[in-house]
Amino acid sequence: MRINMTKNEQKIITLTSFGHFMSHFNMLFFPALVIPMANYYGTNVSDIVARTFWMYCFFGITALPWGIAADLWGAKRLMFIFHIGAGLSCICAGLWIGNLMLLSLFLGGVGIFSGIYHPTGLGWISRSISRISHGMAINGIFGNLGLAVAPLIAGLINWMFGVQAVFFFIGGINLLGSILLFCLPITTDKAHKKSGDDSDNRTINAFVILLIAMMLGGVAYRGATVVLPAYFEMKNGMIFNFFAQFIQGLSPNVVASLSVSSVFFIGMIGQYTGGRAAEHFDLRNCYLIFHMTCIPMAIAMAWLSGLPLIMITMVYFFFLLGMQPIENTLVAKLAPPKFLHSAYGTKFILTFGVGSLAVKMVAGIEIHMGMSSVFLVLSGVSSLLVCSILWLKYMTKNIKAFV
Repeated sequence: MRINMTKNEQKIITLTSFGHFMSHFNMLFFPALVIPMANYYGTNVSDIVARTFWMYCFFGITALPWGIAADLWGAKRLMFIFHIGAGLSCICAGLWIGNLMLLSLFLGGVGIFSGIYHPTGLGWISRSISRISHGMAINGIFGNLGLAVAPLIAGLINWMFGVQAVFFFIGGINLLGSILLFCLPITTDKAHKKSGDDSDNRTINAFVILLIAMMLGGVAYRGATVVLPAYFEMKNGMIFNFFAQFIQGLSPNVVASLSVSSVFFIGMIGQYTGGRAAEHFDLRNCYLIFHMTCIPMAIAMAWLSGLPLIMITMVYFFFLLGMQPIENTLVAKLAPPKFLHSAYGTKFILTFGVGSLAVKMVAGIEIHMGMSSVFLVLSGVSSLLVCSILWLKYMTKNIKAFV
């Protein structure tokens, strides 16, 4: 991958990419522990999933205040708070692993501090990187790397050392981010942003519609990711039985975690593809096509199992995650230039804050309708999302700033 950037831009991409990696790692390691934690506490899966509600909720609802703080105090200071706060919260969760109430509290802390990244990091890229879509694509790849390795690493550490060790390990690598910030000095941000005029009401109205689309996307994203490890463990018994013939003592959780990781590695390719598409084609059309493709894939995921399920899930997440550089570039084009961090904060308070309601939704659907029905509901969410993108295209038909 050729990175045509200045040294200062490369440093910023390095810092934001590591931050993106850790923010998603922090949010995706726990789903791989859902079944082991249910066994550990002697409760059911839906109870453990529901315990993560505040982590995902705080990850989203703190985005706007963190974005305002980044506009006022600068991105680098906020990134330091992110790494220190998330790291200490993970370590405390490990120390008090035996208390389910305290565990939920410290998981909430992980969500609060991890919520710093998106409004801070993406605003930093939009202000400081000349090729915004390219920067978003690289940054997105590392975010998906966090998605990919989080369930794998969590599953393997749990298998070898137990649940408590997972929290200590993740706390440690979060703290490493604060060291990286001191090792890579950068110059002051320079605005390269190309967006709509602050006074253009059409652009502001279009941004509001985009927020609606992104909120629905947050529900689809959180609903799919929070249930996927347990869903693979439930539906891929034949794959586990095949590998169990050759690896003694292999657990279904490890096989499911490996399957989830393979899906998110494909998502990394989707991120790069989406970023390249955003540089060459109309952003609105790319956004529409990527989300339209998710609908039939989600329906198929409700009915398939084994290897076909994994293959279809790869296609689903290729497009569901691949649209993110497109979406983030749309925010940079439509948001008021003086409030970039706050604009991304508004996005993520909806996508991750409102999207966290998908955790409650998934728990309810799993109890009353079964886990497979989750993906039928998510296909309906994606259908509403496509309608909102068509509305966005109509509202911006006379604006030519999307290529």
